[in-house]
Amino acid sequence: MDTGYTIVVGDQERLFSLCGVNDGNLRAIEDYLGAPVVSRGNELSVASSDESVCRKFQIIVERLISSNTETPCPDMIAALVSSLEHETPSEEAYIQIPHGIKRVYPKTVKQAELIQRLQRNEIVFAVGPAGTGKTFIAVAEALRLVLSRQARKMVLTRPVVEAGESLGFLPGDLEQKLSPYLRPLYDSMETLLPPEILRKMEDSRMIEMAPLAYMRGRTLDHCVVILDEAQNATPEQMKMFLTRLGEGSRAIITGDPSQTDLPGRMSGGLSHALDLLRNIPEIGIVQMENRDVIRHPLVKKIIQAYEQEKK
Repeated sequence: MDTGYTIVVGDQERLFSLCGVNDGNLRAIEDYLGAPVVSRGNELSVASSDESVCRKFQIIVERLISSNTETPCPDMIAALVSSLEHETPSEEAYIQIPHGIKRVYPKTVKQAELIQRLQRNEIVFAVGPAGTGKTFIAVAEALRLVLSRQARKMVLTRPVVEAGESLGFLPGDLEQKLSPYLRPLYDSMETLLPPEILRKMEDSRMIEMAPLAYMRGRTLDHCVVILDEAQNATPEQMKMFLTRLGEGSRAIITGDPSQTDLPGRMSGGLSHALDLLRNIPEIGIVQMENRDVIRHPLVKKIIQAYEQEKK
């Protein structure tokens, strides 16, 4: 190939994944670039002498390679292309976890907005359906802050709402009791960090787990705090959480107001906080949507089906 740009993919399985079924992913990239994309041996190449086309090809493939938590599909590529179209070189959004461990790129416009908000605001709400990457991006940013010594530790918390059970009746110590509730946060950390670094962070108490109810009375200085599944917090709990922040701390609140597990007609603290705090410019609010779902393509269709049933 006389002109173009070539990327070598060392992992053969990853190469097959990037190409997609019947090279469907390559065709989606071709449609966007307007130039042929081919796979030869362990290489992916674009046949174009246009520098901007080659640069876009490089960015798309590198981001797909870095995203080893999902299997690329045409829908993911379309979302990635959409996010690229809304970026400028000076505003490229990504999270670089220190020591070259991982670089996390957005796959949708809203993910790019969320990353930018996290790096500009000390309190950020990320709300929307499951599968939009809210928790994953929140954990990545928290790890960036802690491992770059901008925060001394990360605190992970969730409201404990479980029908017929309370923490006191569950076996084990507090960490064992909380483990099932905080598993999604740990899944993200295990994806983003080598096991030995995660163990060192745990041994050094740079990661703390706590149920939301246990946050009362504390002042959290120089911490990054993630409140996950915030739709299950009451207004009183949300106020208590937001007023725990001390000097040099940041808070990231994630949840889906439509999926509350609060009993009866109990008011949800997440929706209440969004309405109450929406006009404070220092607080970032990012509303994810169904089109931002980046899990298996069927997940998006399932969410849409349930949304239509409510209407």
